Amino acid sequence: MAASVKQYKAIGEELWKGRSEKINAELFALTYGALVVQLIQDYEDYDEVNKQLEKMGYNIGTRLIEDFLARSGMGRCSDFREVGEVIAKVGFKTFLNITPNVVHAPPPSPSVNRQSNPTPSQPSFILTFDENPLAEFVELPEEALEGGLWFSNVLCGVIRGALEMVQMQVQAEFISDALRGDETTEMRVKLVKYLEEEVPVGDD
Repeated sequence: MAASVKQYKAIGEELWKGRSEKINAELFALTYGALVVQLIQDYEDYDEVNKQLEKMGYNIGTRLIEDFLARSGMGRCSDFREVGEVIAKVGFKTFLNITPNVVHAPPPSPSVNRQSNPTPSQPSFILTFDENPLAEFVELPEEALEGGLWFSNVLCGVIRGALEMVQMQVQAEFISDALRGDETTEMRVKLVKYLEEEVPVGDD
């Protein structure tokens, strides 16, 4: 796996360097900030704003995955652990020029009584963001903190949408955010289930 990790970093670097249509980071951050402010004004409910950001991200993710697969030439990941490495080192690097740290949840303990816990816990990983281009010039007002706004929730939707297109249903959520006074910004991504390939109607 260590060799693969280095490989993924190299692929991410290469893809970022090769992108011709890079957008100015400041403009991107300010535009995203304006979008969040508009949603807050429209909905006046932070839970609803979180949902809308996630939904927007989902729609972006379902389209972004095609671009990502075409550019990277990546094949299917062998397991969910590899999915985490690819997202962190290739995906985020390709589109945002950042490489979050990825920590994989340890596999469930085999000593657990099967009758009391018949379904093993699903694999997951945590992405820790040392930098977040979306939150570059942001300071959340007290009201937003109390209301429970997850400012960068669009990223959770992007991951959910992208992975759904490659037959993985996941739950992605921020568990901490430096904007909310936490020490780090962390997102947990948990596999819910692998989806069946949909066969078009009429095909056997």
